[in-house]
Amino acid sequence: MGTTVGHVGAVKRRTTATVAREPNLKRDSWPWVRIILLAVTAVCLYVFAPSIAEVFEAWDRLGEVHPFAVGLVVLCETASFGCVWVLQRIALGTTQWYSVITSQLAGNAFSRITPGGGATGTALQARMLADAGIPAARAGAALTVQSVFITGAVAAMPVFALPAIVLGGIDVPGGLADGAWFGGGLFVAMLLIGGLLLASEGWACRLGSAIEWVANKFPRDTPLTGLGERLIEERNQVRKTMGEQWPLALGAAVGRWAFEYFALLVTLYAIGAEPSPWLVLLAFVFASALGMIPLTPGGLGFVEAGLTGTLALAGVLPEEAVLATLVFRLVSFWLPMPIGAVAGFLFRRRSPKRARTGSSKKKTTAKKSSTKRSSTKKSSKSTKKAARARA
Repeated sequence: MGTTVGHVGAVKRRTTATVAREPNLKRDSWPWVRIILLAVTAVCLYVFAPSIAEVFEAWDRLGEVHPFAVGLVVLCETASFGCVWVLQRIALGTTQWYSVITSQLAGNAFSRITPGGGATGTALQARMLADAGIPAARAGAALTVQSVFITGAVAAMPVFALPAIVLGGIDVPGGLADGAWFGGGLFVAMLLIGGLLLASEGWACRLGSAIEWVANKFPRDTPLTGLGERLIEERNQVRKTMGEQWPLALGAAVGRWAFEYFALLVTLYAIGAEPSPWLVLLAFVFASALGMIPLTPGGLGFVEAGLTGTLALAGVLPEEAVLATLVFRLVSFWLPMPIGAVAGFLFRRRSPKRARTGSSKKKTTAKKSSTKRSSTKKSSKSTKKAARARA
């Protein structure tokens, strides 16, 4: 009998161990996805390595840029970041400026050193905001709304240039003209999609279900469910939070790109180039769209190759285009990295990491099991003492 019980216990232990290992097996398949992403990133960086090297070859010519102009470029870039902070604060419906600013800087820096583009930075910022006391669902929805606003704004910028080009008779090279019409069409499409999502619960639910279906195709410990309903709830919450502040949110989204465009324009004038501002706007939008491609961190390589080429199409001399691209990328891409690292450190000093729900449940269960075992042992000892006393 004792042997049978022992055998059954061993089988149960083996079964439990097998079940416990199943999530690990699912996790083990996930690194293959990461390996593929890293391989694609490596190939892209290899392809664009000559363009990146060409830009950095202009390092010795940085002395040609007036220091006052550099300060003005940094000021424009700071204003661009400030517009993002304003937009995020409105979408989150919070007054925690410190948490919004430091988490955004840290997430932005993280997105520049990891493949996946803005998605990785957004995920990090959402987690940091949750650690700061903002509900994770609200943070995710707010950052999604912010991304839609900012993407729509950059897609709409060529629309501002079209009247000047058409009425002013500016000769637009074929590549820039195609980019302008594409940006205008993308803006109209995003406007229609955004209107449908805000006005129709059915379309918002379908979008959530589609995201849920895609997410569940990747290895997960537990399947994602009910995302459509949650998306509707968070959409309503964000729409309520935006309320009458939507014009300010829209202005902040446009300002995010407008100040960065001014930074590029100031850089060009500082090195002696005199291109048409409208053609530079089209070149800037094209390069910004390339920066959103998530195959390399922060569009590294894509932006360098695209911006130098489009500036040349806009009438900038090749050597001036390379120098302007170097100054612009130093301020907009490389400088925010160390600043983001410092911001992340300062954020964690005020808002340490919180234990996630899953780990808390495991700790609680383990504690209950330990308490139960100790109480069982105590009751067993009490029973034995009582039996001895009766004997």
